Amino acid sequence: MHFDFMAKPTPMQQLQDQANLPPTRFGKAMTAMPVVMTVIATLLAGLASSEMTKAQYQRAYGAQLQSKAGDQWAFFQAKRLRGEMQRNTLDILCASASAAAPLPPMEPEKLAPAPEPAATPNPEIAAALQAIEADEATEVLNPLLVKLSFEQIESALRVARERAKAYDAITTPLRAKLEKTDGSLATRLRFNASRYDYEAQLNAGIARLLELQVRRTNLTAERHHLRSQRFFFGMLAAQAGVIVATLALAARQRNLLWIIAAGAGLVAVVFAVYVYLYV
Repeated sequence: MHFDFMAKPTPMQQLQDQANLPPTRFGKAMTAMPVVMTVIATLLAGLASSEMTKAQYQRAYGAQLQSKAGDQWAFFQAKRLRGEMQRNTLDILCASASAAAPLPPMEPEKLAPAPEPAATPNPEIAAALQAIEADEATEVLNPLLVKLSFEQIESALRVARERAKAYDAITTPLRAKLEKTDGSLATRLRFNASRYDYEAQLNAGIARLLELQVRRTNLTAERHHLRSQRFFFGMLAAQAGVIVATLALAARQRNLLWIIAAGAGLVAVVFAVYVYLYV
């Protein structure tokens, strides 16, 4: 038994025969249009899904950053409260002291030293932080956030954390030395009160930068979500082109349908390129 595989028409040829299309380049192009439109629609659907996944990731990452910012604000509040407790205890101690044995005056050299001056902040970061502090509207804040890169914020955060660690490295031996060489309760209370105040300021600086990073991440998530919507619209246009091109194969007056299908595909491609480059 002999099988002639070469004589069997290809699916494209069968489709051309059924549609009564001439075996020319134009006929082949018209026959292949539904396939091309399907490929374009599939690509746009993949881009829409990818952008949505990125948006969800950025939202989740923003939630993690918000949790870290909340931790830093909790440290800020705790240290401010501890500083107030030190001062309150010192006030009670001063009030209970007799006139014959007053507490020694405050000695500046036994207070906690101030942290090293902060480096000059990036002007763009400083402007965004000022807008957040002033609770500016979204229309004012978002253009400032767009100018920031994640690398700039990460660099500022790294500097702020290193500054906090450096201050802790300075005050830890001073606190230990004070407890060993001077048993005065009042001196320790004064030292710890000023130390907690400075540490609270450092924690607040880190928290503000984390909140800035949260807002920048949420803005990026909104951008990915918008791009996903736009790619989805392009996919719908490409699918409309598939439907029209498929109907044109069975229609007698098919020129108008071919034009509509080609136009839908062209619009889908141009719109997708615009979204990819400019949105």
